[in-house]
Amino acid sequence: MSLITMKELIKRAEEKNIAVGAFNVANMEMLIGAVTAAEKLNTPIIIQIAESRLAYSPLYMIAPMMVEAAKKASVPIAVNFDHGKTRENILKALEYGFTSVMFDGSSLSLDENIRETNAVAAVARNFGATVEAELGVLSGNEGEGDVAKSLYTKPGDAVLFADKTDIDCLAVAIGNAHGKYVKTPNLQFDILKEIHERVDLPLVLHGGTGISPEDFQKCISLGIRKINIATANFEACMTGAFNLFEGEGPRNYFTMNEAMVESVRETVENHIKIFSFM
Repeated sequence: MSLITMKELIKRAEEKNIAVGAFNVANMEMLIGAVTAAEKLNTPIIIQIAESRLAYSPLYMIAPMMVEAAKKASVPIAVNFDHGKTRENILKALEYGFTSVMFDGSSLSLDENIRETNAVAAVARNFGATVEAELGVLSGNEGEGDVAKSLYTKPGDAVLFADKTDIDCLAVAIGNAHGKYVKTPNLQFDILKEIHERVDLPLVLHGGTGISPEDFQKCISLGIRKINIATANFEACMTGAFNLFEGEGPRNYFTMNEAMVESVRETVENHIKIFSFM
């Protein structure tokens, strides 16, 4: 069995001073592409789905497929419930066998975020699952992101949050954004550096699509151990199909399936190489 907790993968990343890629999937083709990339490079990854995407990929359908894919993979894979907002769906993900959950209380007050995060953590611990939380607000909602609207994570708040919550890793806002960047992201490395120096937790970078390889690797040098890639995967899946129908040759479900899988595989593989300094 290759299904593993996210905490174990993050520990491995810390030991190697790299980051583990967390790749959002929404259908079978994206899932196959991500797992195939990990197996080709013999590198563990995290596969995940955000609660906001369940309207398109119902949990009762996508969850068993994700968990089974991780179990059958030739490399260790963690399965994470990304940006969980409700205890109900977080509990369902855990019951399906997800090995980690992320509670997103970033829109709450600091005290409310602490309280709700601990409530989720108490449930997750019963399943032996890893817990991720977020502090600070990222712009965008897996759509168009404007980094100027981000509310950066305050280092002092991060210290308090880490001390008061039972979590394994912390997602921070340093100018990163969900979705496409409307301009070159201006990441606040000074904030990240201070949080890394003051908080004894692995740090997580959301909104990875569009960040340069150099900035990714600088973030890794400053304590980022998990990096989320979602929009790039969705676009790769879509582009694979578009390119097929714009080109020549047979066009049917099977060639479309292969085109989407291959496009996602390339995207995931490229990010794994950056995160692992290959």
